[in-house]
Amino acid sequence: MTSIQTPAIPEYSLDRECTTLSRHILQQLHSFSPEAQDLSAIMNRIALAGKLVSRRLSRAGLMADVLGFTGETNVQGESVKKMDVYANDVFISVFKQSGLVCRLASEEMEKPYYIPENCPVGRYTLLYDPIDGSSNVDINLNVGSIFAIRQQTGDDLDGEGADLLTDGRGQLGAGYIVYGPSTMLVYTIGNGVHSFLLDPSLGEFILAQENIKIPNHGPVYSTNEGNFWQWDEAIRDYTRYVHRHEGYTARYSGALVGDIHRILMQGGVFLYPGTMKNPEGKLRLLYETAPLAFLVEQAGGKASNGVKPILDIVPDKLHARSPLIIGSNEDVSLVESFIQDHKRRSNGN
Repeated sequence: MTSIQTPAIPEYSLDRECTTLSRHILQQLHSFSPEAQDLSAIMNRIALAGKLVSRRLSRAGLMADVLGFTGETNVQGESVKKMDVYANDVFISVFKQSGLVCRLASEEMEKPYYIPENCPVGRYTLLYDPIDGSSNVDINLNVGSIFAIRQQTGDDLDGEGADLLTDGRGQLGAGYIVYGPSTMLVYTIGNGVHSFLLDPSLGEFILAQENIKIPNHGPVYSTNEGNFWQWDEAIRDYTRYVHRHEGYTARYSGALVGDIHRILMQGGVFLYPGTMKNPEGKLRLLYETAPLAFLVEQAGGKASNGVKPILDIVPDKLHARSPLIIGSNEDVSLVESFIQDHKRRSNGN
């Protein structure tokens, strides 16, 4: 009888299919300690929230009462989209059952949301932007979620979350989920940056790329040039510079996560500077700029408000804002040089 041989499966194929998010986190920490298992469990909950949001987004145009505005405004005074509310509720529901996270703080909520049954044991806080770029939902463009994990350091008896008002270097982990042609989760726990693709057939996030490194220089500059005349002269000078020099290309989608993901993979710089009307810019420090800065620095990039590193900024309130210049080292440094030159000229030096 002739034996039938099973075709050999390439080793890389097995590795790729077997490396799930939870397994990868434990491998990164080289530990099965309680703290490592906590982080793995929290990241799995974030992934579950991402799966639920992704499913909703994929069916949004086919379901009633999913798209459009609620008619309400959030704590920032911005109009709230129905998907903002849904995604925020998803994160709360997912973490109510975690037993780990005591508080959730979101740009959609004025104060932290407490889960009393978790607090005696869970000493972690999740900070997140449930749907970034929600204005893109109704026109079927990419959006994302941003998250950061912090350790609770105080008793927070007044429920104000004052212990969260620290610089971004205390973050235990951070990342984002981008909802596009595929759903991708990108994370760091302080040991490099790694990406995972959601395989709908498995219901799992599968490793796509390890130890992502942002190029030291890239061709992309990403900013809303519609605000050109509202910017400081230094930022306008930088913009004129890239207009006059070859090798630069403008890419801006209006969804922070999508634009940052492009910069991470291709190199370049993303700018969201302050304006005359809003000198501190629009982006929230705790929910957007600090998590993204932590991730980009782990990828070898740089994040600044134009004067100092984003991760060194201490917020004075939960919803503090910050200008953002983030991306490749050379490109962020170039923008900073225009700001420094303008300050020197203003001071007569």
